[in-house]
Amino acid sequence: MEESDSTGAEINTRTVDLTVPPLDVWERIRRGYAVPNLNSPLVDKWTAYYAAHPQSLQSMADRSGKYLYYIVDEINRRGLPTELALLPFVESAYNPNAYSRARASGLWQFIPSTGTAFNLEQNYWRDQRRDPIASTNAALDYLEYLFEYQGDWFLAFASYNWGEGSVKRAISKNVAAGKSADYRYLKMPTETANYVPKLQAIKNIIANPAKYAVVLPIVNNDPYFVTISKDRDIDLAVAAKLAEMSIEDFSELNPSFNQGVIMAELKPEIILPLDKAPLYLANLAAYEGDLTSWKKYPARQGEFLSEIAKKFNVSAPAIRRANNMSRGLVSVPSAQMVIIPGPTANVNLATAEVSRRSGTQTYRVRKGDTLSGIARRYKTSVRDLRQLNNMKGSTLRVGQRLKVPR
Repeated sequence: MEESDSTGAEINTRTVDLTVPPLDVWERIRRGYAVPNLNSPLVDKWTAYYAAHPQSLQSMADRSGKYLYYIVDEINRRGLPTELALLPFVESAYNPNAYSRARASGLWQFIPSTGTAFNLEQNYWRDQRRDPIASTNAALDYLEYLFEYQGDWFLAFASYNWGEGSVKRAISKNVAAGKSADYRYLKMPTETANYVPKLQAIKNIIANPAKYAVVLPIVNNDPYFVTISKDRDIDLAVAAKLAEMSIEDFSELNPSFNQGVIMAELKPEIILPLDKAPLYLANLAAYEGDLTSWKKYPARQGEFLSEIAKKFNVSAPAIRRANNMSRGLVSVPSAQMVIIPGPTANVNLATAEVSRRSGTQTYRVRKGDTLSGIARRYKTSVRDLRQLNNMKGSTLRVGQRLKVPR
C-alpha cells in the first residue's frame, strides 16, 4: 500500500499480516518500522540515487547478511525501532573494516573518544569498534541514550552523526530566533543534513525492493554466527584453518583483532558461522601443531631488547609495541615475561587495510551477464576481474558473487 502525506510526497508502506510469521529478517525489519516517515526533496534525491544504483545497494545488503540477524534480534529484544538496523548502510556500507577521515571505525563508525565512552576497548591487540557484537551493543546503548536525551528519533540520528551537543546548540539557536526546533528546520552541516534522508531512502527501498529493482539476499530468521571462548593463544591464520575458512572470511567476522594472534588473557570470543563451529572444535581437538607462532620469553633485568630481537629474528620496535614499552626503551627494566611477535604480526591489520584501500564491492551475477560486460560497467578489465576473483576462465553462474571495483 502506498500513501501520500499532506504535501503529496509518496510514503512507502504496505499492509502486513501480523498473524503470519515473518519469512526472513528483512520482513522482521519491515514489521518493526516505528520511526515516522520523513518526506523532503533530499529524501527523494537519495531514494532516486539508490534506485539508480541497485548493484551498490545489493552489495551492501550482501555484506549485511552476516550481521543482520544478531542486530535485529538485539533491537527487538530492546524494543527499539528496526530502522536502527539500517543505520550501518549509511554509516559504513555494512563494512566492518570501514575507516573514515575522522578516525571513525567499524560497522557503526565510532570515533575513538565515543568508543571509549561506551567501553569499546582500543589497544595494540584489538579495537572493539570493529567487533560486530560489542560495537552493536554500544551503538544501541548510545542511540537509546540519544533518544532519551533529545526526545525525537530524527534528532537522535542527527546527534549520532553530529554530536548531541551540536544538535542541542542548533535547537537553542532556533528557539532564540523564534524558529521551529523541529529537526527539519535546523541548520546542520551538509553531511548531517543528508544523514536522515539517506536513512529514509534506504528504508523506502527495503520496504518495497521490487519497486526499485533491488534483489535482497536471503537472510534467514536464524542466527548466522555463534561465539566460542578462547583460553589459549591462537594465530588468526590457524583459527581460520581449523574452521576451514579463508583468512578473509574469518576476518570479516573477527575484524577487531589488530594483530595476527588472539591473546587468551583478553578473554576473547571468536565469531564463527553456525555451520563452522563444529568443524572448528573437532579440528582443534585433533590439532597437534603449535596454535601460535608468538612466543613468551623470560627476560632478565637489563637484558637489551636488541639482543632479544636478534635471538628471535624480529625487530626491537616490534617487541616494544607488543609489550607496550616506551619507544626509547633499550633494555628490560625488570625480570619479566616478554611477548615475542610471530611472523603473523599485523596479518589482520593487513587484511583490513587491503579491504579499505582496494575499494571493492560485491556484484551478484545475473542472467545474461558476461565478464567483459561487467568489466565495462565497472570500468575495469577482464584480466583484473579474473585476478581479483582468482578465476581461470570467463564462465559465470547466475547468482555467483564477484568482487568488483567500488
